[in-house]
Amino acid sequence: GAPCPQWPYCRKRCSYCNFNKYVVRAVDEAAVRSCLAREARTLLRLSQVQSVTSVFFGGGTPSLASPRTIAAVLEAIAGAAHLPSGAEVTLEANPSSASTPCLAGFKAAGVNRLSIGVQSLDDAELRLLGREHTAAEARGAVEAARGLFPGRTSIDLLFGLPGQSQDTWAQGLEAALGLCDDHISLYQLTLERGTALAAQVWGGTLPTPPQDLLADMYQTARATLVAAGFRHYEVSNFARKGALSTHNLSYWRAEQYIGVGPGAHGRFVPWGEGGRSREARVQTLEPDAWMQEVQSRGHGTRRRVVLSPLEQLEEVLALGLRTDEGITRERWGRFSPHLSLEAAFGVPGEAKDLEQQGWLVLDGSGLRCTREGLGLLDSLLPALLCQLQRH
Repeated sequence: GAPCPQWPYCRKRCSYCNFNKYVVRAVDEAAVRSCLAREARTLLRLSQVQSVTSVFFGGGTPSLASPRTIAAVLEAIAGAAHLPSGAEVTLEANPSSASTPCLAGFKAAGVNRLSIGVQSLDDAELRLLGREHTAAEARGAVEAARGLFPGRTSIDLLFGLPGQSQDTWAQGLEAALGLCDDHISLYQLTLERGTALAAQVWGGTLPTPPQDLLADMYQTARATLVAAGFRHYEVSNFARKGALSTHNLSYWRAEQYIGVGPGAHGRFVPWGEGGRSREARVQTLEPDAWMQEVQSRGHGTRRRVVLSPLEQLEEVLALGLRTDEGITRERWGRFSPHLSLEAAFGVPGEAKDLEQQGWLVLDGSGLRCTREGLGLLDSLLPALLCQLQRH
């Protein structure tokens, strides 16, 4: 089991973000803290998870929470299930709330891995994204993090920004590599309805990057990182010297994860209430309403859907193919005792065609994308899901 506590507050709304987050003047942190701890305890007992493999503090901007809050949530988790001393505990941090003393406080609270939302090392790009940090602050934050969490620091970078060229992207990537060579996550900027950036692009004030440029940017980045000794272990994620994120892997391997906090998502079997099937759960979005629910009934689950065997297999397929290891026969067998990978995809059909085109491999170890196939996964999936549904 992997708990994922969410801190839903930010100091500022970035121009491209439509996550569930709230910019408020004052947060009653003690109240949020006790609710996060209580909900974590309730849901862990409900899932009857014996041992926690990893914890991921996401957001919002969890680095705005105090180390006391992080410590209290970890204590609650350790009280409800076994939390091994070496378990990966990641905190997402913004450069603007990641001074050395602040990060040292998180380390003392039990955090042992840091994921920093750098996004860009160019001041003009950061302004375009509405970020509140400068490139210099980002550099300082990453250096501080690497001092405290050597080999366990990750940075996020965005590509496909309006007006960004292949050259500026390549330069930015080189700069990032000079800064952090443990773990890098690359995300293509997506324009989300209701965000300031989308309004500017769709209104014609900012240019849209052409599709083939985006594909080139991704391939350039991939080639650069692999040449620098990184393992491309998931579509968006690159790790060096074995610095893969346990938490990320458990998610792509379709293991159980428990969403704690406003708007958090989870996937687990609620054995504690006699459940036998994996459920998709979403917690109440609005923090004040969520707190009232946690105070009155121990958790704020707003929506729970029992996943059918087909829906579970669809998730195993869509998530597993994102990794370089793909879907092992053993993992597929755990979710699909009656239909083997071979029976589903080794017969004439879409998968065979994709294999002949060089995008997919089905062999003794399982089903996975080729190096070229990983970059095209979104366009390969619909055909594979179709083939699965027919069986």
